[in-house]
Order: sequence, then structure tokens, then C-alpha cells
Amino acid sequence: ETHRQHHDPNKVQLSTLLNIKTGGCQEDCKYCAQSVKYDTGVEAEKLLDRAQVRAAAEKAKKAGAGRFCMGAAWRELKDRDVEKLANIVRDVKDLGLEACMTLGMLTRPQADALKDAGLDYYNHNLDTSEEFYERIVSTHSYRDRLDTLANVRDAGLKVCSGGIVGLGESRVDRAGLLETLANLSPQPESVPINKLVSVAGTPLGDVDALDAFEFIRTIAVARILMPRSYVRLSAGRRSLSDEGQALCFYAGANSIFYGDKLLTTGNPEHEADRRLFDRLGLEADGGAH
Repeated sequence: ETHRQHHDPNKVQLSTLLNIKTGGCQEDCKYCAQSVKYDTGVEAEKLLDRAQVRAAAEKAKKAGAGRFCMGAAWRELKDRDVEKLANIVRDVKDLGLEACMTLGMLTRPQADALKDAGLDYYNHNLDTSEEFYERIVSTHSYRDRLDTLANVRDAGLKVCSGGIVGLGESRVDRAGLLETLANLSPQPESVPINKLVSVAGTPLGDVDALDAFEFIRTIAVARILMPRSYVRLSAGRRSLSDEGQALCFYAGANSIFYGDKLLTTGNPEHEADRRLFDRLGLEADGGAH
């Protein structure tokens, strides 16, 4: 009922995610394949050049995505890279796509520069509750994350912020994450809910998988607490059955990452998603079905 008051229940927003800078991150996030702290087989690479990113954005638009999200495995954005990224944003906007970036922590002047280039959204997840956070990340604090979100909001960018469930946290921690997100003012326009994809070589490589119904409940509570936000099924969607995904949409999810890869982990392919949408009577928000 909450979902239907604020959204068309049969429309789902489609976003495509491209890793524009892989590996080599100095952070120690215990779930992450891109950390230099763990041996996961992911090699550090340089920032993709402008033409490569534009070609990927063109492909995403052709496949039906309305938003193009770009992620770099950095602890924080360096000033020397701001102009390169601003040019990439301009290219994505020239294609008529919404543009989102996740580049780690950033300052207010950096956020202003990206906003001036046309960036629509900035993603910076809180990951989990403040109480559980220190068991997952030690290289920067929960306050650092909140400060970055404040810089993003103050620059006039839309906020994309969510978390990861299945890290070994309790239901209370999942509720705490959603409570913190819901008390941001204003609330995030986009809330990605990730289901942990265990990666061999990370400290969470053998953690027990979260029960699918617990994940669906998390989606439902996110929808009730943040009625106007887009709640996105993000990493881990491949581990859900079609029926599990259907229940997530029924519970209030109305956005997905669309494509065959999320950073370094798999994702359902375009055609599989199209078939599922057809079976459920769903269509892409914006008409690009």
C-alpha cells in the first residue's frame, strides 16, 4: 500500500553499473574483492579512458538503461582526477542518460565540480548499522561516510545510499541501517539494498548466506520507512530465484541494476531480466522496455 501511494507498482527503474577503475583499493572492507588487503585474484587497473566509458554508456542506453552508474575502487577522490571524471559525466549526459558515480569519500569542492559537470547522483553506502560497522571496516569511520553524504547533499546532488545485508549482522543491525538512512534529511532518492556476494579470499568469503525471506523483509521495511525513494535490488540478485525477485518487487523494490556484471560479481543478463519482466507484467520506468 505504501509503495502504491507513491509509485507505479508495475514500473521498475533500470540502472547499469560500470567499474571505471578496478582493484587496488587501500580500504579493508571485509566483503570487497577489490581491496589490496585480500588475495581475491582481482588485479589493480588504471582508470578507463573517456572513449571506453562512453562506448559502455551507449551500449547501456541501447539495452534500455535509464541511468548509468560508474564506480571506482578508491578510498577517496583525488583532486587530480576531478576534471577527467567531469568530462566523463558530460559524455554520459550528452547521451540523455542519468549519471551516477561512486568514488569513495569526497570533499564539498569536488562534489561541486561533479555537480557542475552534470552529475545527477552520487552513491556512498553506509554498509550496515553504526554499531556493527567497526566489525566490517576499520580504515574509515561511520562519521566519514555521513560527512561525505552531507557534502553530496550540500552540493545539490541527489543521494544514492544503502547497504549490504548478509554480512553476519543481526536483524537489529539491519533495522539500524534502515533507521539511519530514513533519518537523513532529506531521505536518499535512491536506496540500493545489496545481498552479500561472498568472494573467496575475503574475510567474509565463507559466511552463511542470508535467508531470502529476511532479505525480502529488509526490502519491505526500506519501502515503508522511505516511501518516495527508489529501492534498488543490487548485488546478490543472481542468488535469488525468479519467485524471490517477484516478492522483492511486491515488497516495494522498484529499481534494479541491469546488465551482466556488477563491479566484480555477476548479475542476471539483460534477456533474463526482460523475460522476467514480461512474466510479471513489469516495464521499465521511462518506457525503455
